[in-house]
Amino acid sequence: MSKQKISAQLLLGPVPAALISCGRDTGEKNIITLAWVGVVNSSPPMVSIAVRPNRHSHAIIADTGEFVVNIPTVEQVDLVDGCGTHSGKNINKFTHFGVTPVMGTLKYAPLIDECPLNMECVVEHTLALGSHSLFIGRVVQAYADESATGEKGKVDFNRCRLLGYSNGQYLSVTPLDLKLGYTLKK
Repeated sequence: MSKQKISAQLLLGPVPAALISCGRDTGEKNIITLAWVGVVNSSPPMVSIAVRPNRHSHAIIADTGEFVVNIPTVEQVDLVDGCGTHSGKNINKFTHFGVTPVMGTLKYAPLIDECPLNMECVVEHTLALGSHSLFIGRVVQAYADESATGEKGKVDFNRCRLLGYSNGQYLSVTPLDLKLGYTLKK
């Protein structure tokens, strides 16, 4: 075996670089950048987000039980990086970065209008894991910009260059032109 042992670490990637939006009944709205976002169930559709308890958005999501996963494009990397390096305790990120909060079906958490894909989520489970809390949210409504959909209204990931993240760097996620399934003929 030509492998060497390295320290125990997370080697998954690329993962989505997502903008998670949340809000309170006071009208406060916030955005946090997260890369630890994933699918956990298909029926009902559920996603997870991992948030450090000391982050401003953590308390908002824990208090309201809702959040929106907004999927940005490569062209929005400055927005994603900015929302990840500034705290909502100090600035209104929607105003500061010039993005539009739009209310969908949730009571407090807005969508980011400029992101091509959005999933409104209601927290079903919260797990305290140590460095992070895992919020598992049921997707109650999804949205897709017309620029991200094909002829039949289905999301076409070839139409938008999604942003990924891995090991401290942002990546462009581009679909491959392949058929799915080992037994399918090409």
